[in-house]
Amino acid sequence: MERLLLGNEAIARGIVESCADVVTSYPGTPSSEILPAVAKFYKEEGIDAVVEWCVNEKVAFEIAATAAFAGKRAAVSMKQVGLNVAYDPFMSVAYNDLAGGFVVISADDPGPHSSQTEQDSRFAAMMAKVPVFDPSSPQEAKKMVKFAFDFSEKYAILVMVRPGLRVCHARQNVEVEKIPSNFRSGKFVKDAERWVCLPAIRRKHHEKLNEKVKSIAKERDPFTKLENYRKSSLGVIASGVSYAIVKDMFDRYSIDLPLLKVGRVFPLDGEALSEFLSLCDEVIVFEETYPVIEMQLPDKHRVLGKWNGEVPSAGELTPEVIMGVLSKKLGLKFDADIPGYDEVLSSIGIKARKPILCPGCPHRASFFAMRKAFPKGVYPSDIGCYTLGINQKAVDSVMCMGGAVTMGSGFSVSLRDGTPIVSTIGDSTFYHMGVPGLINAVYNKHKFILFILDNSTTAMTGGQPTPETGVNLMKEGEKIDLVKLVEGCGVKFVKVVDPYDVSKTISTLKEAWDYVKREERVAVVIAKHPCKLIEGKHYDKRIYVDESLCTGCKYCLNEFVCPGLTFDEDKRKAMIDYRFCVDCGVCVQVCPVKAIKEE
Repeated sequence: MERLLLGNEAIARGIVESCADVVTSYPGTPSSEILPAVAKFYKEEGIDAVVEWCVNEKVAFEIAATAAFAGKRAAVSMKQVGLNVAYDPFMSVAYNDLAGGFVVISADDPGPHSSQTEQDSRFAAMMAKVPVFDPSSPQEAKKMVKFAFDFSEKYAILVMVRPGLRVCHARQNVEVEKIPSNFRSGKFVKDAERWVCLPAIRRKHHEKLNEKVKSIAKERDPFTKLENYRKSSLGVIASGVSYAIVKDMFDRYSIDLPLLKVGRVFPLDGEALSEFLSLCDEVIVFEETYPVIEMQLPDKHRVLGKWNGEVPSAGELTPEVIMGVLSKKLGLKFDADIPGYDEVLSSIGIKARKPILCPGCPHRASFFAMRKAFPKGVYPSDIGCYTLGINQKAVDSVMCMGGAVTMGSGFSVSLRDGTPIVSTIGDSTFYHMGVPGLINAVYNKHKFILFILDNSTTAMTGGQPTPETGVNLMKEGEKIDLVKLVEGCGVKFVKVVDPYDVSKTISTLKEAWDYVKREERVAVVIAKHPCKLIEGKHYDKRIYVDESLCTGCKYCLNEFVCPGLTFDEDKRKAMIDYRFCVDCGVCVQVCPVKAIKEE
């Protein structure tokens, strides 16, 4: 039977058909849809499995890995920067002789489209010395996941499947098989030499891992295929989405070159590679985004790739980019004048605008109040939809998950001129990685305000629950009280405000800074209001602009930046765009001349 599935759903289907019944994750685009799909498939069959959102990727990885220690089949999914968070256990578990199959899905974001880096998870797998598979389509991703579990158990090794964004978010008819009923009972066999990562033990483990890699390199990979078999002065090696594009370009422009499709990216199929290289004088390598295949090729002088600038080392390898490289080498002409996103919109009379916070978003009110309270403050922020506070000039620096807290500490010890420092972080991000930084700030008496923007969801990645809600995919969990957690970190000043009450938020932030200066300690203010996308609340009022009072100053548009506000250039007056306005009424408090009113 076939079902039309998103790539991430196809990956999830591969997990459940492999009988992996301990599956964990932390949401992150482009991987976010995998875990909910796993839960959906198990619920359809009435199977009671452990499918859990965790507070961060490290926790998720360690839970799933331990299940594999106990003989269960387990999987963990994350995006590429989430792998950074799980890197410590990832490197460690690579050394273990696992008792059950363990697969990590690390979804990469070449571009990047929704990430702070476009790093290549395959490179991390090569560093950890674990095999990694690079799917070129949703159907192949599902097959690779199922194969990866068997492969993991054959070699008692962690295995990575690395789908790219274009695989995760493509849709395809995918063959769906019945979920087997051969789930395993967990059993942990004590063996310190196997499970304890002491240095003396790990030296032996490392030697054994090296032998595993050598054996794997000699094994034929069913996903690595040699196409257009013939002698040629030039051949092409490609993997993942790049292979799919190369294949399309070959068909479209009638290009007849030997093509090596690589499925197992590390270690490469040694026999297939040797055979292919014997056919070609030179090879072009297309892969996203690091030269993982390229680095494993024996004779670099025969390779046209990232090392010599023939293939771009940053950004997606789109059809235009790949065909540009091929046409240059082959002397072909092709239509490179494909209109971009802005050009297409312009042709139908639509002007693209930069991403901004949703109408009625409580973060917008929080940022406005923060800037009113401290117009000359420094504003470190974090990873989340609230990073769009940059449009309100309320985000000065962003580093990584949890970085807002530790950047607040860094600015605290660096700026000693009394400049107010206000770090903004979302509730999900705080649970994820903000707590250690806050403990450190309390311990070292750092002087800044931590402004937690609590909208009770992980909004940027699709509204997944946070520990505060107590909600999870297969069962209810325990609610974690955010205020008690902050107090448990040792913070003495903790106050909660509704950011829709702008004046109260401003006065509370000022009170917090007075405390910071007086006590020389960190203060925490929690701006608590549900995300508008999940609140579903109707406000019994209507917002309008009194044109007799509006001076056309554009303060509301420039400082508040709400899509529900627009401007009539002919009248030189602000207007309410009722297509977007949710009548929250915050802009009534924003207008300096009180021209925005409610009825």
